Amino acid sequence: MNRTEALRMLGLDEGATDEDIKTAYREMAQILHPDRFASNKKLQDRATEQFKNLQQAYDYLTKHGRADGSSRSGARPHASSVEAKLAGIQAARTELTRQKDLVLDERRNGVVMLVAGGLIAFVLRRLIPVASIASAVAVWGVVQVISSQRTVDTIDEHLARLKKEQSELESQLG
Repeated sequence: MNRTEALRMLGLDEGATDEDIKTAYREMAQILHPDRFASNKKLQDRATEQFKNLQQAYDYLTKHGRADGSSRSGARPHASSVEAKLAGIQAARTELTRQKDLVLDERRNGVVMLVAGGLIAFVLRRLIPVASIASAVAVWGVVQVISSQRTVDTIDEHLARLKKEQSELESQLG
């Protein structure tokens, strides 16, 4: 990993200050923390992987310091800090949108399981073993739909909060 890759992972550009890096890391850590996805094992595993990458990027940037050996913390005007936060928000929104798409796919799969299982159970109700399995598939579909919807709602809440924060920061820029 190099500095450019690490900065990109945090949604920052080459001119980012130490403070920009810390702020972007904290924001991304809140969004990607695996504990937020405890109800969905697949998302939690994915968040764990991305959280490790985020930590590696932050560690690289903080331990390897600046390319020129100096610290630029505070050397740039306030606007650059706001712009760095906006970049971090945009990166977080992109990631959350991608995660939401995955969850929506899971919800669609749950609906398919619910409908197909219900139909098969109804049509083949006289074949008790087959109807039992189909009923179980339908029940699992219901569980999948409910679980996915809760995750979608949580992601939507986070997206709304990020949008509000982005609006506030954009108003600071003028």
